[in-house]
Amino acid sequence: MDLVAIEEIKRLKHRYFRTLDLKMWDEFGDCLAEDIDAKYGTQAMKEPLHFDSRAAVVDYMSANLGPGIITTHIANHPEIDVDGEAATGSWAFEDTVIVPDFKVVVRGSGYYEERYRRDGDGRWRIAATHYQRIYEAVTSLDDTPSFKLIANRWDPSLAH
Repeated sequence: MDLVAIEEIKRLKHRYFRTLDLKMWDEFGDCLAEDIDAKYGTQAMKEPLHFDSRAAVVDYMSANLGPGIITTHIANHPEIDVDGEAATGSWAFEDTVIVPDFKVVVRGSGYYEERYRRDGDGRWRIAATHYQRIYEAVTSLDDTPSFKLIANRWDPSLAH
């Protein structure tokens, strides 16, 4: 078992979510293979999305997850198998999306299935990714009158 590669892939997945949530688009893109096969989709987004390049994923995420949308993704329970310069993995995840302008919170969980490869520069990257939802729920903040956002990295009036 290649424990070093497994640890590198774990760090890759955590970096993927950290840079996505912090909107660090260049670093986020570097987590992805140039020719990534990425499938995303949720009930909240209405239709499945399919991308076949790093640039397309980064362009979409940066355009649609700007400062008006707050996200947090947590990945757990990795199962990673390495075969030379390629690997596969499964991850449980939970996500929270807060959209203050539309007064909604979306929460959900699911499992990612991914393929990884070690590129010519020696770094592991995500070559293919998709997930299946276990659940997704939307809460209107109009239904939760006590909800008050008291810190928001993306809102200068609330940032600390």
